[in-house]
Amino acid sequence: MPQEPAPPAGAFVPPPGFRSGYAAICGYPNVGKSTLLNALLNQRLAIATPKPQTTRRRTLGILTTQAAQMIFVDTPGILDPRYGLQESMMVQVRQTMREADLLVYVTDVRRPRLAPGVAAAAQEKGVLVALNKADLLRRPEECLPAIEQLRQGVPQAEFFAISALRGRGLEPLLAAITAHLPPGPPYYPPEQVTEHPERFFVGELIREAVFAQFWEEVPYGTEVAIDEFRERGGAGQKDWIAATVFVENESQKGILIGKQGAAIKRLGEAARVAIEEFLLRPVFLELHVRVLPNWRRDPRALRRLGY
Repeated sequence: MPQEPAPPAGAFVPPPGFRSGYAAICGYPNVGKSTLLNALLNQRLAIATPKPQTTRRRTLGILTTQAAQMIFVDTPGILDPRYGLQESMMVQVRQTMREADLLVYVTDVRRPRLAPGVAAAAQEKGVLVALNKADLLRRPEECLPAIEQLRQGVPQAEFFAISALRGRGLEPLLAAITAHLPPGPPYYPPEQVTEHPERFFVGELIREAVFAQFWEEVPYGTEVAIDEFRERGGAGQKDWIAATVFVENESQKGILIGKQGAAIKRLGEAARVAIEEFLLRPVFLELHVRVLPNWRRDPRALRRLGY
């Protein structure tokens, strides 16, 4: 019989028993899902703010070890949708939960809640419950009531007390994720950490800066589109990025621009610094603000913005 060709020198050869698959990170808003993704990858990939409903699109992160390739999918927070944007977000959540090999359900250990659909998913696939913010408890045993409460809905789940922000309790969680994934070869090269292009993260970092700088309803009425992204590459040359921040009305536009353009200038500076830290190279960022009336409820506008 002909022998299979040897892999190229230096290529990653998965050992016997290697596992690979998709783990959906899901839960209610503001429980630390994106922070957990960043902690598991040891890299700032997903935007995270103290405000709920920051995540609107699925963010994929890849962690490859000698034993497994774990493909994490961070999802928007589970909620009862009130308008088109939120309905699109929940479609993403349901699809990800349905297609993933494993659910990593994140909840605040101080206010444990089981979201709809998790118990049903647990009948078909593994569910690991990450009791986040355990560092805020005075004693470790204080997480036991949360475990007992949630176990009534998902009796077959495994429970882990963690602090995503502090990076605590993650090794047992990673070991359990590895054990629950199906055997198989890696889907991606071992050095790859995501499948999203750079412009995706640039748009997310601009939106994160909006959430950090503005309050009340304004951040929720904004969306970012990257109009132009030119990599120049020469010595001393900066990448050119032009982006539009869409808002729903003229009032929001005035707030984002500010008196004599002071607010948009601060926003651009904060976003530029974050983008340069992510890309590890200098950029020139040009921001524009445009009104797209009622875009969160307009199906055509949502399609235009990629929802």
